[in-house]
Amino acid sequence: MPVSTTLLQADLPGLTLVHRGKVRDVYALPPAAGVERLLIVATDRLSAFDVVLPDPIPGKGEMLTQLSNFWFARSAALMPNHLLDTAPSAVLPAGVDARLYARRAVVARRLKPVPIEAIARGYLIGSGWKDYQATGKVCGIALPPGLRLAEQLPEPIFTPSTKAAAGDHDENVDFDAVVAKVGAELAERVREATLRLYRWAADYAARRGILIADTKFEFGTDEAGRLYIMDEMLTPDSSRFWPADAYRVGSPPPSYDKQYVRDYLESIGWDKRPPGPRLPPEVIAATAAKYAEALARLADLRLD
Repeated sequence: MPVSTTLLQADLPGLTLVHRGKVRDVYALPPAAGVERLLIVATDRLSAFDVVLPDPIPGKGEMLTQLSNFWFARSAALMPNHLLDTAPSAVLPAGVDARLYARRAVVARRLKPVPIEAIARGYLIGSGWKDYQATGKVCGIALPPGLRLAEQLPEPIFTPSTKAAAGDHDENVDFDAVVAKVGAELAERVREATLRLYRWAADYAARRGILIADTKFEFGTDEAGRLYIMDEMLTPDSSRFWPADAYRVGSPPPSYDKQYVRDYLESIGWDKRPPGPRLPPEVIAATAAKYAEALARLADLRLD
């Protein structure tokens, strides 16, 4: 198996850069068979509190892509996704080192993004816990009184948020705000798809000894209005993964996601404004190891 690579920023001369996000660099490709296409590259950039940190996590983009591809393949019968059956090597510009992109890039259908973060929560943690403490609700959804930190909810809930621009923070909103933004019909389809995919994935992960506390999906539509899941799926960047054997109600469990980095950043008193602080080598190494363990436990994949 090839050795993992490190890539902070994609460099693909001749391709048009459409978007450089917190983690992904997105390029336009010529249409094929009437389908508008994108080349999506998952870099090793790490964001926390919506700020991109200066240090990459080596191999992270490869692990995110391989885990997303695993979930996309397994869920294809439940929900169409944006992946196209074209190898990244077939569309890279001449002279580019294909090894850098082989496991971190995908060719995807170009869709119209649904402009919300579609979040499913099965446990009370993070911003949901803070909202609940303040109001007894999460995104306008009333919850039973007396729930404790990290407690499993009676049923998974749909708790959308805004899609913030770089440097800004996502903001939790209620379902009515989603309806106002995208219309009632599309809002209902997104909510239903989000909860259906979460329940399916949570059941699978539980059999692997991992609890999915919450996860964020992104959706897009084609010209016919068909809904697709896109971007990434059920990765440590978009989800909270907890080891089931360490789960205890009342305390935040250890996790396989970037909560480890968030906890470090909280411990040093960073104000969560750009620029982000440098990460110590031991935090970088431990974060990479957590991503690798999630990939291995969920997908039986190991990247050397």
